[in-house]
Amino acid sequence: MRRVINFSAGPAVLPQEVLARAADELLDWHGTGMSVMEMSHRSEAFIRIAAQAEADFRELLAIPTNYKVLFLSGGATLQFSALPMNLLGTEQSADYVVTGEWSKKAVAAAQAIGNVRIAASTEAQGFHATPAQAQWQLDPKAAYVHYCSNETIGGVEFHWTPQVGDVPLIADASSHLLSRPIDVSRFGVIYGGAQKNVGPAGITIVIVRDDLLGRARAETPGVLNYALQAAADSMLNTPATYPLYMAGLVFKWLKALGGVAEIERRNITKAKLLYDFIDASTLYRNPVNPADRSRMNVPFTLTDPSLDQAFLDGARDQGMLQLKGHRLSGGMRASIYNAMPIEAVQQLVQYMRDFEQRH
Repeated sequence: MRRVINFSAGPAVLPQEVLARAADELLDWHGTGMSVMEMSHRSEAFIRIAAQAEADFRELLAIPTNYKVLFLSGGATLQFSALPMNLLGTEQSADYVVTGEWSKKAVAAAQAIGNVRIAASTEAQGFHATPAQAQWQLDPKAAYVHYCSNETIGGVEFHWTPQVGDVPLIADASSHLLSRPIDVSRFGVIYGGAQKNVGPAGITIVIVRDDLLGRARAETPGVLNYALQAAADSMLNTPATYPLYMAGLVFKWLKALGGVAEIERRNITKAKLLYDFIDASTLYRNPVNPADRSRMNVPFTLTDPSLDQAFLDGARDQGMLQLKGHRLSGGMRASIYNAMPIEAVQQLVQYMRDFEQRH
C-alpha cells in the first residue's frame, strides 16, 4: 500500500502507529467483542477510554486541577458562539484581537451574541504579523480577551502569551494545540478543533478555568453550557465516541515520543528546514514576519503564478497532496503538524529545489 504525503490543513495527517493500532482494535476493543464505534457512551468500557484520554491530555499539557477539560462537538467554529454565550454578560463587552480569517470569524459570531471591541488588528497590514502588545487597546472591565494563537490560513503564530491583567485570556489554539508546551494557568479558556494535532474531525477540546463556569446566559442551549457539560463529564448528550478514542491513541503516541517538549523540538526542526529554503530561494516567498511565522502552517507563493498548476501537478506525481493554498489567500500552503515526519518535509524541500532549477 502506498501512503501519500498529506499536507492538508485539516483534517490532517495522523501518526501511522495510531492508525495501525486503531485498525487492530477496530472489530474488537480489548476483548469486548465490539468496536469502540458500537459502544454505549455510558458503558464501563467507554467511560474508561474517555477517562484515560482526559488523564493523558492533562498530563501532556500539565493542566492545573482548577481547570475542566471538555470534549465537545461542533468544531472550534461552534465555540465562536458558545464562548460569548458562556462568558459575555449582557452589560459587558469582550475584547478581540484580529490577526487573520479565523479571528475575524470569531468576531462576527460574537457580535451576534453581545458587545465586541476590536482591541488590535493587523488586517490593514495584510495579516502578516502579530500586533505588538503595546498597540493593544484593552478594556480592563472586559469580560475576556480573545485571540487566535495560530492562524491556519495566513500562517501567523503567537510565540508569546499576551498580558491582559486580570481579564480572562481566551485562545483559539486549534491548529497548534499539543505542538508545544503552554502555561495553561495564564488562560481562562483554551479551545481547539481536533483535526490538526489531536485526532480526526469530530471533537473539540475546551479547557476552562473553574471560576468561569456558571456564567452562561439564560438562553444558552444546554449542550453549549460549559458548566452543564462539565458536571456531566462532557456527556450531556452522546459525545463523538470514536474521535475521542482516536484522540486518546494520539495522546499515548505523543507521550511515548517524549511529550510536547520533544514534539516542539521536532516541529522547530521541520519548520526551520522549510523556511530556510524558502528564504534562500528566488522562486518562493513567504510573506509573514519571520518572528511570527507558524511552525504548523507554512504558506508560500511562487514569484511566477503561472507556474502554480505545474508545481501542484509535479508534487502530486511525487505523492505530495493538499499543497494548494486556501481559497482566500491563494498560492501554496504546507501544513506540517505533529504527525508529519521530517523525511516528508525533506522530500518537499527537495522537490521545491528541483522545480526551481527547472523553471
